[in-house]
Amino acid sequence: MPDLVQRLAAQATRYTTPCGAGEVVWRRWGAGQNGVRPLVLLHGGSGSWTHWVRNIEDLVAAGQTLWVPDLPGFGDSALPSWGSDADAVIEPLHAGLQQLLHGQACDLVGFSFGGMTAGMLLAAHPALAARLVLVGAPAMGVVPQRQFQLKAWRHLPTPEQQIDIHRYNLAALMLHDAALIDGLALQTHLANMQRDRMPRRRLSHTDILARSLAQVVCPVHAIYGQHDAVYRDYIGQLAGAYAAAAPDFRGLALIEGAGHWVQFERPQAFHAALLAALAG
Repeated sequence: MPDLVQRLAAQATRYTTPCGAGEVVWRRWGAGQNGVRPLVLLHGGSGSWTHWVRNIEDLVAAGQTLWVPDLPGFGDSALPSWGSDADAVIEPLHAGLQQLLHGQACDLVGFSFGGMTAGMLLAAHPALAARLVLVGAPAMGVVPQRQFQLKAWRHLPTPEQQIDIHRYNLAALMLHDAALIDGLALQTHLANMQRDRMPRRRLSHTDILARSLAQVVCPVHAIYGQHDAVYRDYIGQLAGAYAAAAPDFRGLALIEGAGHWVQFERPQAFHAALLAALAG
């Protein structure tokens, strides 16, 4: 486990809420401040809380109290009671947030699969959040076909062969800057991939997020890397798609030099965009 991941894990307070036959594991950083809403971060597919590993310390230093789950079926959390896609994790998340926040509205931030999940969650339970920030979220209905191709790795016989594929997949989808692949990104990605128990996810290739946003009543912000592999040449259509879908869309921030995993690749620019959105 990388030193940064170990340090952050040791600083967190761990909570659990029911999920299927087991539990959703949540981690909290920050002590809480009067007048500052809890900030809930939902990670991406095949991920865990470590998708936010380069963001947690700076957000806490900025006065945020973070609640970060491993989504059901990923990381340390149990599988949901049914299904293997975003629609199956909504109710365990809703129940967990109600239990942990005692009905207090949060600011909700979702990355990639977690962004799609966040939109669907607020469509079903609008009172959960006072603000929604979507980061690299798919399923906005602007891409006619998949813009990237990943390679399979589980069938390969040696760890070395598997790592080569993980490097390829990180470059194909997650990171624009290939120099960032080895090191922290690869180490956290390897650990997360080994604990992904939600195969055959398909909703991210639909327009389910765009359709869900019509039911979201709170302000909606979006942050994307300029070179997000999910969208590529269609990135210029995103702002219009959000404006058409979300009743209270407040704007899209495009981060230069970043790909899909924008908060890892350009953390300082991401923090500036996120804190501006939260300040509203």
